Order: sequence, then C-alpha cells, then structure tokens
Amino acid sequence: MREDFLHYLWKYKKFDFTHAETTQGEKILLIDSGTHNFNSGPDFFNAKLKIGDQLWAGNVELHIKASDWYFHQHETDRNYDNVILHVVWEDDVPVSRRNKTTIPALSLKKLVDEKLIDEYQRLFASPSTWINCEHSFSAVSDFTLRHWQERIYLERLEEKANLIQQLLKQSENNWEAVLFQLLAKNFGLNLNGDAFLSVAQSFGFSVLQKSAPNNLQLEALFFGQAGLLDKNINNKYLKELKTEYKYLKHKFKLSNTGVTRPKYFRLRPDNFPNIRFSQLASLYTKHKYYFSELMNANSITLIYKLLDAETATFWKTHYTFNKPHKERVKKLPENFKDLVIINTIIPLRFCFAKARGMDETEFLFSIMEQLASEENKIIKGFNNLRPNTTVNALQSQAMLQLKSRYCDKNNCLQCAIGVKLLQGNM
Repeated sequence: MREDFLHYLWKYKKFDFTHAETTQGEKILLIDSGTHNFNSGPDFFNAKLKIGDQLWAGNVELHIKASDWYFHQHETDRNYDNVILHVVWEDDVPVSRRNKTTIPALSLKKLVDEKLIDEYQRLFASPSTWINCEHSFSAVSDFTLRHWQERIYLERLEEKANLIQQLLKQSENNWEAVLFQLLAKNFGLNLNGDAFLSVAQSFGFSVLQKSAPNNLQLEALFFGQAGLLDKNINNKYLKELKTEYKYLKHKFKLSNTGVTRPKYFRLRPDNFPNIRFSQLASLYTKHKYYFSELMNANSITLIYKLLDAETATFWKTHYTFNKPHKERVKKLPENFKDLVIINTIIPLRFCFAKARGMDETEFLFSIMEQLASEENKIIKGFNNLRPNTTVNALQSQAMLQLKSRYCDKNNCLQCAIGVKLLQGNM
C-alpha cells in the first residue's frame, strides 16, 4: 500500500463515502474533496465536508497509518493547524494539532472495493517490468493516449521554460542572447551541450553581433573560446583563425577560463565540435535579425529554410585541421534541424508568446505534429508495447516526459493512463 493510492481514493472518491464516518462514529458528508497539493503542506487544500452536524472547510491530510502524523512531526507544524480531517488506511492512534485539539479521522480500509485494491496491486506487482503497466498499455484507447500526450507535452514545454527563464534572468531579459545560448547548447547535442553553452556564455552577445558580419571572425570567436585553436599545425586557415582570435581577445578582453572544452570521443565526424561551430557561425553571418525571423516564421517550411546552414569552405574538405578528404558540402541535415526545432525554437516561442500575453500553443502543436517522431530506446520501447504510440515529434516528446516523470518514478496514479487502467475503463 502506497500513500498515493490513498490520494487517488480521496481525490476521485473511490470509496464508499455514503457510509463514511469518523473512527469516533460521527457521520461524514463529503461535499468537496479539495485541491490536490503536490508541494509541502497538507495533501488537499480547501476541502468541504460535514462531520455530524458541523460544517467544516479546511485542509485534509492522508497517511497509511495515523501514527505517521507524529513520524512527520505535523503536531508541531503550523502548516497543519487547519487540517479538518485525517484520512488514513489504518487508524492506529489519535492525532492532534499544535493546540492539542484532536483531529477527526476517517479510515478507508473497510470502504474500498476489493476489486479496486486487486487492480492497484496488479499495477505494481512486477517491479522487474520496463514500466508498471506494460502488460496493459496496449489496451489503452487512442482517445485516452492522445489526450494525455497533449497534456504531458505541454507539461514538458513548461519544464523547458524554466531553463529559458533562468537564461533570461542571467542575460537581463535579452531574448536574442538566450536564443543564441539555446542554439549553442543544442548544436552540442547531448555529449557537448553543456560545453557549447559554456562557450556561448563566455562572452557578451554584443561581441557576437559585432563579429557576425565576418564569418572568419565569428568562427575564430567560437573556436578560440572553446580552446580548439591551441594546435601547432602548419595550416593557413588555422593561422588566420588564430590571428583573428588574438585580435578579438585583445579588443573585447575575452577569457575562456572556466569554459568546458568540447569532446570528440565517440562522435560521428559530422557532429565534431568544429563542424557544428562552423555551421552555427554561418547562421549568424547570414541572419542579422535571427530571433525576430524565427519568432515570426509562420510555417514549418520557413523554419526549415531559416535553419539552412553549411560550414565554411575549409571544412568542405576537412573534419580536422590536418586531415583533408574529398570535397563534400556539410549542411545541417533535416533530422538535426528537427532537434533544433524541438529543443530550441518551439520552447522559446512558447515562452516568448506567454511573455507577450499571447497563446501560440495550437500553432506550436501543429508544427510538432509535422515533425517525424524521434528515434531512441524509450520511443522504441513504447512502440513495441503499442504500435504507433508515436507517429510525430509531439507524441515522442510526450512519451519521453511520461517515462521520466511518471513511469520511472512510479507516479502511475498521477498518470491518466494509470488511472484509466485502475478504473478498468481504458
């Protein structure tokens, strides 16, 4: 038995509340179970109920055993002074508030249908499974799944907004600078995301703006701050980059102390830091008002076009400074653009719209639905359990959120799918 099961029973009134009474024998009339609180303090706020002849409005606390009240030291916590009912599975001891007044208790142990308890135990019966409901996941209706995917994708956007708000605060609300930092982080992918972000944050955005018209200077800025120019190779292009970086370092008093150096280990050559930095420099050389263009782009076609970038000429025949290869244009591929749209452009537009008091959710959802589903172990796992669980990027992002925030944390009773399965109403 877990406490969140009690939360579920109380929130959805999944017990015989017509026969509910306190352990002292007073009749309880449940009018409103209150608002579920997921933060510190009582579990439900602003509940309304009648105990005997007295009407009460206040908070409700739930525990497996009543004695947990004292285990958590609620009897000395002012946040629990307004608790009007203690809902428990087993009432093993009376409890009181700070002022020593006794709190009425409701035991659910004999008020819950045995079938519901069996369903609950079955849901958590196999700790070795990939997700708790993997044997029932395929039975969930399309309506339930799609509706829940939209809700948890929105939840994922809200979480990504937290990072954007932090970056905005650090940059004194400079949206252009935040766009650049997010792009840099995403150009570094999982392995080098933090390293690329540290490079982007190692100089003021005005330095980028002043360097952007000259692509060689911008590459020199990125490479130099990333520590990629400290090589003794007889290479004309490398010498030019070093000369430009020396000039920029003196002019803008640059320092790369504290910058995380990017890694090359286990990267495909197309994802080498110098290749991605060169493509990022290309974008900012081409687009003077990049933030405005991306925020106003009204179609997926235009967004893709705004992400068109290729390396400088030198990198068409090189992956490193000292090993040439047959000439090949190195453009940003569509699947890489998709990642940038998913992880940078959509979250930033979501935040920017909210900051202006606007709602772009419908448009952003439509963009995500036009992008292909991501491919990774988690997405493959869900699609193996239920074919076509994800057919677009909105759905794949939703399932990543589901796995990390619900499945992995056993938060099945906060999950619409888990609740449906528990109710036997898929």
